[in-house]
Amino acid sequence: MRAVGVRPRAQLARTPVAVARVSMAEAAPAEGSSGLLNTLKVGFLFGVWYAFNIVYNISNKKILNALPFPWTMAVVQLGVGLLYLLPLWMSPLRKAPKLSSENIKALMPIALMHGIGHLCTVISLGAGAVSFTHIVKAAEPFFSTVMSAIFTKSYFPVPVYLALLPVVGGVGIASLTELSFSWVAFLNAMGSNTAFSLRAIFSKKAMEKPQGENMGAANLYGVLTIMSFLMLLPFALVLEGAKLKGGWAAAIAAGHTANYLLKTSLVSGLFYYLYNEVAFLCLDNVHPITHAVGNTIKRVVIILASVVVFGTKMTPLNQIGSSLAIFGVLLYSLAKQYCK
Repeated sequence: MRAVGVRPRAQLARTPVAVARVSMAEAAPAEGSSGLLNTLKVGFLFGVWYAFNIVYNISNKKILNALPFPWTMAVVQLGVGLLYLLPLWMSPLRKAPKLSSENIKALMPIALMHGIGHLCTVISLGAGAVSFTHIVKAAEPFFSTVMSAIFTKSYFPVPVYLALLPVVGGVGIASLTELSFSWVAFLNAMGSNTAFSLRAIFSKKAMEKPQGENMGAANLYGVLTIMSFLMLLPFALVLEGAKLKGGWAAAIAAGHTANYLLKTSLVSGLFYYLYNEVAFLCLDNVHPITHAVGNTIKRVVIILASVVVFGTKMTPLNQIGSSLAIFGVLLYSLAKQYCK
């Protein structure tokens, strides 16, 4: 005969474990599903980021080949951002930023460096091969460390500086072996590196205190884009305004249609803004190390895409130099994160 109460005690003793097992069993599919969705989301964002980058770089090079007016194209690309931003700020999707005159004054140095950096990049892309510009721009971390030491007295651990050696060496090899080497392309890519490094330093200093309302990363970028547009516009009009009519006529005579010229200009501007917008979304969804690795892969993707589309020839030494520079950027990004 079974003792009454023995079985219930055993059941009661096991109840917490059983409940825990049931809870874990129920939670596991939910957690797995959530993790899978997040992975798919991040993968999608990175894919869109790369795709938008490719479209921008290819359309930018095509329009510069047809209309060699880099000041004008840089201003158009910044200005197209207005067509994206203003409707967005007037809708419920994103709150419009609110800035005082003090805020605008604080952001002006950042906007100036943003505009100069973009202008130099456009000039470089127009003067040389897209792949060459991006190889030289891979040296931006070197400029960042130098500018940080000069302006903020910030220094990094030794492994970070050692990681810059392959970057500098790779860019040097790639430049010396570039078949379509152009000093204009090289110097402007270097100018872009300098400007963007200063932009980062000025941004860090300015953002130590809040700059206006509704100024998240995406809105900050939008405000800087508008300010840069207004800064560069007068110079573009003075330097290239009188030449545009003749250049447009020459492009039409060369076989380009007005529709092609307008469409390609707008596409380059739209995708310039969109790829930067998606870059912020990527940064918000992943660890900085993942973002740094993704940014390195992005440069590889752009170089490969431009080589395929434009038929750019690269010598074996040029390929080695490019690979070394990009590998160095990856090492630098990882070293900087791990040595924090």
